[in-house]
Amino acid sequence: MSRSVTEGRARAASPREGEGKRALITGLRGFTGHYMAQELTAAGYEVYGTVLPGHAPGPNIFTVDLLDRAGLAAVIEEVRPDVVAHLAAIAFVAHTDTDQIYRVNVTGTRNLLETLSKATHKPSCVLLASSANIYGNADVDVIDESIPPSPANDYAVSKLAMEYMARLWMDKLPIVIARPFNYTGVGQGENFLLPKIVSHFRKGARHIELGNLAIARDFSDVRMVANCYRRLLAAAPAGEAFNVCSGRSTSLESLIDMMSDIAGYRIEVHVNPAFVRANDVLTLTGSNAKLAGVIGPIAPPPLVETLRWMYQA
Repeated sequence: MSRSVTEGRARAASPREGEGKRALITGLRGFTGHYMAQELTAAGYEVYGTVLPGHAPGPNIFTVDLLDRAGLAAVIEEVRPDVVAHLAAIAFVAHTDTDQIYRVNVTGTRNLLETLSKATHKPSCVLLASSANIYGNADVDVIDESIPPSPANDYAVSKLAMEYMARLWMDKLPIVIARPFNYTGVGQGENFLLPKIVSHFRKGARHIELGNLAIARDFSDVRMVANCYRRLLAAAPAGEAFNVCSGRSTSLESLIDMMSDIAGYRIEVHVNPAFVRANDVLTLTGSNAKLAGVIGPIAPPPLVETLRWMYQA
């Protein structure tokens, strides 16, 4: 783990923060859920989670589909969570089943909020993971929360619809919306850009096929994102939305250069037109000033440290 992530966690986390409290993470075994569980456990919470039917249950882990309202209600009544991190979602922008995107991301979230609002034990904070994709191709250098949404794909539309739907429950629940920009780390699927690139270098591949080389993204480390989510749950700024990002963007070309330095060789890049989406968001750079104003200083590790962690894992 990078020094900056470790120091940031040590500075912000306190066992007293979650002492005697229960945390529920939907999508526990997803990429982010694993790191969220580590964060909350370190802060003293008793952590519970949901996974989809078909996945193995375990201690404090419940198999339930968010579209199963009765099953979801049973889980909520048994866990009685004090805080909820709602991470379960279709999170891949190029996911081909658009019906599933909307069912899971909108209807599934609505079922969760309705169930929590009717529960006998009300949580002190419900964090909903949205996405910076809702901003689309914003014509500004740095995106803050005042930028009007302009979603450019079904995934982004589903997340914006989720945000609007959540407003119907904000008078009943202390809801906080997180809009993470791109983030990565060990355990992310290779259908995402950075794990794909790192995997090619780990295998010593001599060439790689990529899409639009013009894209630039504000990449963060998943450990930093989980840390920010935990601190938002503790602060509970109900009714607000926050960008979660590093505040700097990196081009695809620069990423290849970083990985070449880490791996000690150059890789030949080929642009595959099949990987170029007409509605691709070209540049996403976020401002985390509003977030820092609520949870305190944010110390994102340098992207090269995250890439090295992934390469050496």
